[in-house]
Amino acid sequence: MSEPRTPRICVVGSGWRFTSGISYYTCRLSGALADHAEVSAVLMRRLLPRRLYPGRARVGQTLAALDYDPRVEVLDGVDWYWGASIVRAVRLIRRTRPDVLVLEWWTGVVLHSYLVLVLAARSVGARVVVEFHEVEDTGEARIPLVSAVVGRGLRTVLSRADGFLVHSSFDRSVVRQTYDLTGRPIKVVPHGPYDHHRAAHRPGAEPGVYRLLFFGTIRPYKGLEYLVEAFDALSEAEVSRFRLAVVGETWEGWTRPLELIAASRHRDRITLVNRYVSDEEVTGFFADADAVVLPYLRSSASGPLHIAMSNGLPVIVTSVGGLTEAAADYGGAILVPPGDAAALADALREVPERIGAQYQDRHSWEPNVEAVLSFVRSEPAAPEPAATDGGRVRR
Repeated sequence: MSEPRTPRICVVGSGWRFTSGISYYTCRLSGALADHAEVSAVLMRRLLPRRLYPGRARVGQTLAALDYDPRVEVLDGVDWYWGASIVRAVRLIRRTRPDVLVLEWWTGVVLHSYLVLVLAARSVGARVVVEFHEVEDTGEARIPLVSAVVGRGLRTVLSRADGFLVHSSFDRSVVRQTYDLTGRPIKVVPHGPYDHHRAAHRPGAEPGVYRLLFFGTIRPYKGLEYLVEAFDALSEAEVSRFRLAVVGETWEGWTRPLELIAASRHRDRITLVNRYVSDEEVTGFFADADAVVLPYLRSSASGPLHIAMSNGLPVIVTSVGGLTEAAADYGGAILVPPGDAAALADALREVPERIGAQYQDRHSWEPNVEAVLSFVRSEPAAPEPAATDGGRVRR
């Protein structure tokens, strides 16, 4: 009897030119899969016209120290306006003939490219899996025409998919309510760890002063303004025990948190780094932190949360979306309700009791690998039950 053939997987996601959290996820997943399969990666290179991108000033800069596993064949990549780039991507799919095409979904700007790649994958008999990081980007959701077009186009892509991956049961429920995926499996797979930013903790220069870190893009849904209000609510005696570092790039013109920082009565204890920082800097900021604060108002998943957990740090995080599940088994998590500055202030008062312990992050990339490989196997996947609404099947 002949040896079973090594599975072939093609992962499609964000490249490094428009670096984002999905760029790191695509790279890490591809590398984890390379231990079990022949892997190729098709990267979205120029996501959209540069002038339309919130982080346009740093497009093309080398910010990531992370690189692809040499076993992964990387095509970098596909441009928004296509040209020859989409032809090269289709040729790669036809040449490598993957068993499974994994589409990382986070923004509608990749929609037209994804549809072409789905058709190419189908032409060589590949199964198509869509992995949701967001059902809809919050910035796109605020633009009615864009939201409608993306929703219609995504339904076309999803109609050609064999299965779906989400990071939490919360997201699975949202996806089911939003789209008709009847008869196809939706697998819940936790976000893998971001241990590439793990570093030895560096003690602070001020004994008895705890260093808090907010990290990530500054957008309306991140809730940073509530953290600044909570920090302001601390008394002079209480705030003397803390310093707060805010590190992130402003998106969507959301300047209210910066205005609150500028007006804060504790401004001298807040450090603001208002830009997208390099990997070396990211690792340094987390090495210097005693605790991380993530006051999101909504979220499916959070790269900063996983960096914090990989470093074993206490983390104050709001109980929204998939974050509750992501932090469920993490001993260093302090959960607070979203949009509640008073609850955040109480959590800040509590956090010194959590500092000093090394908490264990139980996440690994193996569940993600297993979920993708499950679509290679010949046995049929468990069907997704029909979604109903008032006795009617959604279409």
